Amino acid sequence: MNLVQRIEHQKCQRLAHNIDSVFELHPKVKEAFASVPRELFVPLGFKHHAYKLDALPIAGNQWISSPLTVAKMTQYLDPVGADSVLEIGCGSGYQAAILSKIVRRVFTVERIERLVIEAKRRFKELGIHNIHVRYADGMLGWREFAPYDRILFSAAISSVPPRIFDQLKENGLLIAPIIKGDRQIITRFSKDGSSEELESCLFIDSKRGVE
Repeated sequence: MNLVQRIEHQKCQRLAHNIDSVFELHPKVKEAFASVPRELFVPLGFKHHAYKLDALPIAGNQWISSPLTVAKMTQYLDPVGADSVLEIGCGSGYQAAILSKIVRRVFTVERIERLVIEAKRRFKELGIHNIHVRYADGMLGWREFAPYDRILFSAAISSVPPRIFDQLKENGLLIAPIIKGDRQIITRFSKDGSSEELESCLFIDSKRGVE
């Protein structure tokens, strides 16, 4: 590991520690954050902010979520031990990269072509080979590889389409930021549609874009 790589690794470790000090992480989730350089997922002009607990603008008039929000979504998804995850809304690719360090296969769908191209480039640069990216309407899911152990929405939605529940395994979990009036609430769903509200959050509306 050269000097630049060591510095990058130290920044990742510090980010993981800072997140864990605010929101206790499963060891494997913490390890994932310590191994993915967030600076590769933000625009060049924002790299000096990459390891702060802030959301940042990216291409396509979108945002990369705060690392703390990504951590909460990941932890609530309970991904440790899961084989496959479907993410609706690839955005920058950071959430998918984190998941790729925990589960065997990540499938992520994005409706903005530029973001798809950039995310694929980042995954290749990082040598991540277990993420599959599709340029399509995420609200349709990715039926070819269903059912999935876990499904995660990286954009706020009013309700989960039935076709997405159809792609979730029995005993699987789905996490989504649900819009309720002027609030957004991270909500965990089971295959039967039963749900548990976890906490308030702030995501871009899926009608305008994701992550």
